[in-house]
Amino acid sequence: MTQNPIALPNVQAVLFDLDGTLVETHNRWAGVLAEKLAPIQRIFRRFDARVWGRRLVMAIETPSNYAISTLEHLGLDTNMLGISDRIRRSKGLATRRRAQLIDGSQELLLALKSRYKLAVVTTRARPEALAFVEQTGFAPYFDAIVTRQDGWWMKPHPGPVRRAAAMLGVDPRRCIMIGDTTMDIRSARRAGAFAVGVLSGFGEREELERAGAHLILDRAEQLLGYLP
Repeated sequence: MTQNPIALPNVQAVLFDLDGTLVETHNRWAGVLAEKLAPIQRIFRRFDARVWGRRLVMAIETPSNYAISTLEHLGLDTNMLGISDRIRRSKGLATRRRAQLIDGSQELLLALKSRYKLAVVTTRARPEALAFVEQTGFAPYFDAIVTRQDGWWMKPHPGPVRRAAAMLGVDPRRCIMIGDTTMDIRSARRAGAFAVGVLSGFGEREELERAGAHLILDRAEQLLGYLP
């Protein structure tokens, strides 16, 4: 049932992040860092070790992705996919062989496919992203997949969102981008897309709001209730 139609005229495409948006994720690194920072919290009561653990992971995430991406672009990525999978496992993120869908993901894609063009915009490597959509049966739903290997720029840069829109033949202003982190939201906003944040992954409501999310949902599936 429609709740409040999104105030974006002529929506033509919906773009999805993967981890925390369509796939369950649990970032162990944030928990580990929070444990390491706990002694500081015992001294300074206003210091929130959990919050700072998450912030440190977010601060490290983009530079580490760029480091791996640069090696791949330079052709120095021997066994990089295996290394990437090991890093993902250590962080508690889904890998090609171990992925659990967030409730409602399949139903959401099925409902949207007949009405909109769909794409994935992810910082995963292309082989990993393709293997994932094949494994989950998502491949038929997506008209385009943009990964870190498809350009030098990654989220929060607007490039990945703009690239997905171009591949779909759609103006970015006619796209909805759904993701669970501030990087997804900022990438969408900078590209001119409608930014939807979800609380099923790494991001929290307050930070997604600060990043400029137009709409925040518990799960991506709830988007159906807001579309006309």
